[in-house]
Amino acid sequence: MKPPVLLAALLLLPASVASPGPAFQYTAADGQPFRTPSTITREERTTAAAGVGARPSWRWPLSPRPRVLRGFDPPPKPWLSGHRGVDLDFAAGSQVVSPAAGTVSFVGVVVDRPVITIDHGGGLRSSFEPVDSTLVAGSTVAAGQVIGTAIPGHCPAAQCLHWGVREGEDYVNPLQFVLDLRPSILLPLPGPP
Repeated sequence: MKPPVLLAALLLLPASVASPGPAFQYTAADGQPFRTPSTITREERTTAAAGVGARPSWRWPLSPRPRVLRGFDPPPKPWLSGHRGVDLDFAAGSQVVSPAAGTVSFVGVVVDRPVITIDHGGGLRSSFEPVDSTLVAGSTVAAGQVIGTAIPGHCPAAQCLHWGVREGEDYVNPLQFVLDLRPSILLPLPGPP
């Protein structure tokens, strides 16, 4: 290989073969592909958790760390269909915890599923469904505090907990609050080309 071609191959090799690790090895329950963090647009990473130098600061809502069954796949327009959150695998009777401190803003049934919403301040709200909870609107919760029990009813082929996060009126990827989704940056090799 010619030196410029070899250098280009070396610079591109890490990005094309590097494994993002087990945190990104999602398997869709229905076998359908969904977007991975490398295909998420910059606009979807608008919160402080995804800012330059920022580290995710929230907890996973389930323990142990759950497998992601379906990723965040927002529609191009707000009125179109899409997946405005992530679906997390859980074992029967799993307790759901608040990923960050906040105040319960809603507990009730939406369509046919029990939902709980936590207002974390700064325009951020987490919603979980289906969750059986004894909390009431106005309850203050700490990060890691149990907010209810995950129950079957969201995913048709498996049990899953749907976790959605809104920043203002926009849905954002919940995984940005628990995983570092910032893109990798390739630096030039030292020395002459």
